[in-house]
Amino acid sequence: MFARTALRQTGALRQFSTSQSLFKKPSVIVISGPSGSGKSTLINDLLRQYPTRFALSVSHTTRKPRPGEIAGTHYHYVTKEEFDALAAQNGFVEKATFASNSYGTSIQALKNIKDEGKVAILDIEMEGVKQVKASPIVEEARFVFNKAPSMEILEKRLRNRGTETEEAIQKRLAKAQSELDYAETGVHDFVLVNDTVEKAYEDFKEYLSKELDEKL
Repeated sequence: MFARTALRQTGALRQFSTSQSLFKKPSVIVISGPSGSGKSTLINDLLRQYPTRFALSVSHTTRKPRPGEIAGTHYHYVTKEEFDALAAQNGFVEKATFASNSYGTSIQALKNIKDEGKVAILDIEMEGVKQVKASPIVEEARFVFNKAPSMEILEKRLRNRGTETEEAIQKRLAKAQSELDYAETGVHDFVLVNDTVEKAYEDFKEYLSKELDEKL
C-alpha cells in the first residue's frame, strides 16, 4: 500500500517540476507564526466558514497516535522506514524532526487538495517555510506570517494559558524572536498583526480575497 503511495508521490513531484505546474494560481497558503500569536484560531475559523473552499494539509508523522486522534484527519501515521523511503524519493515539500519523531508535508497531500478544487492551508514553522521556499511549489504558494502586536503581548498570552512552565515560556519567546527576525527579511507575502481575533480574521480574509481574486 505504501509503495504505491510513494510512487504516486514521485509522479506528483515530476509534475511540479515542469513548467506547466499543477498549481496555476495560489492554491497553497503557507501560514506560520509564533506560538501564542493566534494562528490556530485564524485557521480554524477559516476552515469552519469555508469548508468547501479550503482544507488543512494533513502531515505524515512517525509518532504514535495520541488518544482521540484519527488517522488521515490529524496525521498520516507511518513507520520510520516508510517516512524515510518517501523522503528519499523527494516526496515531501517540507519535513522536520521533533522529539525523535519525523513530520512532513507530502506533495501528494497538496495535490489531493488541489484535485478537490480547494486551496491547501499549510500550517508550519520557520524551518518548514524555508524548505517550501526552496521547493517546486514556491511560485504557486503565498506565505503569511501571523504575529502578535508586540513581544510583551505575546508573553502575556503565553502566560495566560496557564499550561507552560517558566522555562517553556522563555524557550517559546526566544523562538518567537528568531521567527520575527526571519520575517523581517521580507520572505513573506503578507504579515498579519493579530491584535484582536475579529480584526485579524477580517484582514486575513481580505488578503485571501485579493490573492484568489474572489470575494470571501
